Amino acid sequence: MVKRLNIDQLNIRRKSEAREEGLSPFAVKSRLSQGRVVPEEPCPIRTAFQRDRDRIIHTKAFRRLKHKTQVFIAPLGDHYVTRLTHTLEVSQIARTIARALNLNEDLVEAATLGHDLGHTPFGHAGEEVLNELYHRGFHHNLQSLRIVDVLENDGIGLNLTWEVRDGIVNHSKSGLTSLQQDWGKVGTVEGEVCRIADVVAYINHDIGDAVRAGVINEGDLPADAVDVLGGSNSSRINAMVCDIIENSWERPAIAMSPYILAATDTLRKFLFQRVYHLARKDAETGREVVCRLYEYFKANQDKLPREYLLHSEEAEQGVVDYIAGMTDQFALRLAGELKPFFIARST
Repeated sequence: MVKRLNIDQLNIRRKSEAREEGLSPFAVKSRLSQGRVVPEEPCPIRTAFQRDRDRIIHTKAFRRLKHKTQVFIAPLGDHYVTRLTHTLEVSQIARTIARALNLNEDLVEAATLGHDLGHTPFGHAGEEVLNELYHRGFHHNLQSLRIVDVLENDGIGLNLTWEVRDGIVNHSKSGLTSLQQDWGKVGTVEGEVCRIADVVAYINHDIGDAVRAGVINEGDLPADAVDVLGGSNSSRINAMVCDIIENSWERPAIAMSPYILAATDTLRKFLFQRVYHLARKDAETGREVVCRLYEYFKANQDKLPREYLLHSEEAEQGVVDYIAGMTDQFALRLAGELKPFFIARST
């Protein structure tokens, strides 16, 4: 008779943790994680970061990313980037960098998969409106952390490790300043990988979407940046990723070389000047929808789904949580259903 071993006897997680001892000295070992807010028994199969990755993938917020705008509002084509495809591209790029640098790929994957959970409908236009309307302000990275800490799992949250939460909340870089200026502190090298992979992904897929939408042509891209990075999406990503790996080799920080950084900054500034401001003009419908929904639910808090009141310190926070979690289509549909209210208010 063949003797069968149970999962605990197989020591699968501990074998994975033992393999992590061969990672870079700058990498985070899962067994040395700073832990969770609520201590838990370790999983017999998965490391702490693998467990976090799985929890994020199974959230409702992660599923909704497939119907949230990246740049262009409700595009007609099937090949435009959504928040979900953006998230997957960031994860792929970050894992490539992490594996090459012998960092903790599981930590990188978990942080990248969770980094945009808190994004609003209608892209950054929706984020800007909520930031203007809510007295505490609104930033999608903080909302992503709120989702994993509080809102998911019926208000219990996901109880993620400190390292994954740190990577989620510190991934964001906005504005026109150089990519590596005033980034703030990330608690792990893997978190730095998440942040730079986010930039590599959005610069390149936003160029593709802008060309697809007819906003720019490939020939409009700055020639000095094209000469350095290449004229195709794949060549640009390859140039950036290879440079990050070479420039970060055996260093406790993740960065581009000055030469590649300058070309990348040139492309990023080009996008702000030629693409993002036009996309924001096209997003006026989205801005109006978010404003109207905010006005309605602030005045009719009893109409909020009950869970958003239960898990908020104040009713207005519940309004923000509800609207921020909406997909583009749901927000548009709900605003249409509430149209009689807005007409009555204006007469």
